[in-house]
Amino acid sequence: MTLSVSDLNRLAREALETGFPPLWVQGELSNVTHAPSGHIYFTLKDAGAQVRCTLWRSRAQRISISLRAGMQVELRAQVTLYEPRGDYQLSVESVREAGVGHLFDTFVRLKSRLEAEGLFAAEHKRSPPHYPRGVAIISSPQAAALKDVCASFARRAPHLKLVLLPTPVQGDGAGARIAAALDRLARIAPAKGLDVVLLVRGGGSIEDLWAFNEEVVARAIRRCALPVISGVGHETDFTIADFAADLRATTPTAAAELASAGFYATPDLLDRRHIAMQRAMQRRLNTAQQQTDRIVLRLTHPRQRLADSRAAVNALARRMRIAMTGHTQSLASQRAHLGARLSALRPTPARYRPALDAMHSALRRTVARQLSQRRSQLDAIAAHLDHLNPEAVLSRGYSITRDENGRILREAAATAANSDITVQLHRGKLIARITHQYTATDND
Repeated sequence: MTLSVSDLNRLAREALETGFPPLWVQGELSNVTHAPSGHIYFTLKDAGAQVRCTLWRSRAQRISISLRAGMQVELRAQVTLYEPRGDYQLSVESVREAGVGHLFDTFVRLKSRLEAEGLFAAEHKRSPPHYPRGVAIISSPQAAALKDVCASFARRAPHLKLVLLPTPVQGDGAGARIAAALDRLARIAPAKGLDVVLLVRGGGSIEDLWAFNEEVVARAIRRCALPVISGVGHETDFTIADFAADLRATTPTAAAELASAGFYATPDLLDRRHIAMQRAMQRRLNTAQQQTDRIVLRLTHPRQRLADSRAAVNALARRMRIAMTGHTQSLASQRAHLGARLSALRPTPARYRPALDAMHSALRRTVARQLSQRRSQLDAIAAHLDHLNPEAVLSRGYSITRDENGRILREAAATAANSDITVQLHRGKLIARITHQYTATDND
């Protein structure tokens, strides 16, 4: 099966919202934006990570602190996904400044220790029966929460048997009394037909709810023979009892609704569908408002855009004027510099006339001397050539003798008897025939 991007983001959002209950997250605020719609957008970060957050107007109106960048806060939020952009974010329900004193530190340390022991492990949780025979309620008889629980059962499952185990829900010794009531259920539950326990109390400060944060109560819940539903405080309140209980309800009334869910299945299903539809519609409205807010934050008024464009044009005009002035000044400077160089390099013939005349006279003398030297050398060479000229040798009575092939004869043995020879004289030639040869060894 191939999913569209919209289907993928919707499934991812549903998985995040189903897989993560509302939880408290601590960090530093940054990029706080108060939208015109009344919603507040910001980023929650620490040294290693950050996450986008949205505080809707209806919830923003209920917080008593002013959000600003740099604040250290604790948020109670639902993990979700902003579908149009695929952004993982937190939908904030309430905000408080970080750090609530010694009680909170004690709460955190005890929770960490019990969690490390496995007291809150999911595999130890028991599912309440869908159709319980009777319900045990541990609460104060004077508590308004008890009245809400009884009214809820009267409305949803009036036939269901309710058994109250009266205990104080705040003050000294309240935790031990609550633990004792839980332990007592192991003895009375079979006889009275009890199948589930509701541990309920209305909202209050951390001091008011502290009895439900005691270790003795958490261990008694895990020892209890029946599944325990915790309905302590309002939706944003969390106690150690909530983590130890088999099931946590957001309010006492919600705890009664969970215990009677099987009897109220069909009407409750319609109510849940109605609530789901309302949430979906609100989510779509919130998404549309968030998109609108993001678009509004990016919009610029036309007057502002014109002013920005006019300022940009004026800035460009100033830059152009500055550039043109600088370029003109640079050209003028170059022109003056080149004119000065040209004036310095302009020739002045009269200035160099004496030197040229002196050089001309020296050149004439040098040429005459060189010609005289070359003539003397030429006469000597000509005389030497005349001395080496064969014609000059012939004029002194010598001759050149050649054989029939024209080769010059240098010895008598080079000729044969009865052969012709040619004798070249200073003037003319003689042709003779050899009749007899004389060698150097013959006697004259």
